[in-house]
Amino acid sequence: MKKLLNTLYLLTPDSYLFCRNETIAVKIGGQEKNAVPAKDIEAIVCFGQMTVSTPLLEFCGERGISVTFLSSHGHFCGRFYGPVSGNVLLRKKQYESISQPEFAKRLVQDILYSKIKNSKTVLLRAARKHQETRQALTQAANQLSELAVQLEACDSVESMRGLEGAAATIYFSQFDSMLQSPAGFRFETRSRRPPRNEVNAVLSFVYTLLTREISSALETVGLDPAAGYLHTLRPGRPSFALDLIEELRAPLCDRFTLSLLNLGQLGEKDFETDSEAVFLNERGRRTVLTSWQKRKVETIEHPFLQEKIPIGMIPYAQAMLFARVLRGDLDRYPPFIWR
Repeated sequence: MKKLLNTLYLLTPDSYLFCRNETIAVKIGGQEKNAVPAKDIEAIVCFGQMTVSTPLLEFCGERGISVTFLSSHGHFCGRFYGPVSGNVLLRKKQYESISQPEFAKRLVQDILYSKIKNSKTVLLRAARKHQETRQALTQAANQLSELAVQLEACDSVESMRGLEGAAATIYFSQFDSMLQSPAGFRFETRSRRPPRNEVNAVLSFVYTLLTREISSALETVGLDPAAGYLHTLRPGRPSFALDLIEELRAPLCDRFTLSLLNLGQLGEKDFETDSEAVFLNERGRRTVLTSWQKRKVETIEHPFLQEKIPIGMIPYAQAMLFARVLRGDLDRYPPFIWR
C-alpha cells in the first residue's frame, strides 16, 4: 500500500514558493516562513494569488508532486503535474470500457448503491444522536433503502442518474435535521455555484479538496480522471474523479462538515459574503484544512481489503481496486461502504 504523504496548503496571499536542495520553501514579504522536506510532500495546493518559481515546477514534475491552483474562494483554476504514470495499456482499457454498456451500467450501479448506503448510514447515525428529529431521519433512511432496491432494476445509466437525483433530494432534505450549529447556521437547500450560505460554502470547499485527492489517486495508479461513466464527458472536467467521489461524499465530506459545525469550530468570523455568495475566508479555510489533515491520518479498516489504512488513503485504495478490475484481477469493482 502506498505511503500517506502530506499536502502543503498555501493560504497567505502573495506567498512565494521555491525549492532549495531537497526542500520546498515559502517566503512571505521577502522573509522565509517555512521549509519542508520534499520527500514528505505529494501535493501542493495554492489558494489565491501566489508566485511559484519555474525551478520548483521542474523539481515537482520530476518527483511526481502535483501543484494545484485554486481561487481564494476554492474554485479550481488549474493543475500542474509531471509525466503521466502507469501503463498506457491500462488507460486504453479504461477508454474501451466506457463504450461497453454492461460494464458501465454495472460500475455505476455499484457506485450509486454505495452512495445510497453511505448516505443512509449518516442519517441513521444522526438519528441515534438527535431524539427530536429521529423519526424524520429514520423515515428518510427507509426511503433511501427503497431507492436502493429500485437501483437493481435500472437498465441504463440514464435511469440511474434519475434515481441518484431522487436519493440526493431525500438525503439533503434532512441535512438541517442533523445540524446543531451553535452559530445557528442552516443548510436550507444544496446550492453549489455559488454557495448561498455557510453550510454550503463548507460542503463545496471540502468536495473540492476530495475531488483533487481522487484525481491525484487515479493518476498515481495510471488512470485518467477525465474518463468517467456516471458523469458525462466534458473537456476539462474530471468526470471519473466525480464518479468516485459519489461513494465518499457522505462518509468523508458530509460527516466532516457536520462535525465541524456542530462542535462550533466554525463561526460567523470564518466566512465572507459578496452580493451573490458566501465563502470561507482565510481563517475559515485554515480551520477546515487543519481538521481535514488530522482526519486523514485517522485509520479505518477497509471493508474489502480488510486491513487498516489511513482515511486519507481511501481514494488511492479505490483507484487501485478499479485498476485491478480493468486488468482482470477482480470481476467487479468493490465500492467503499462505510461501516
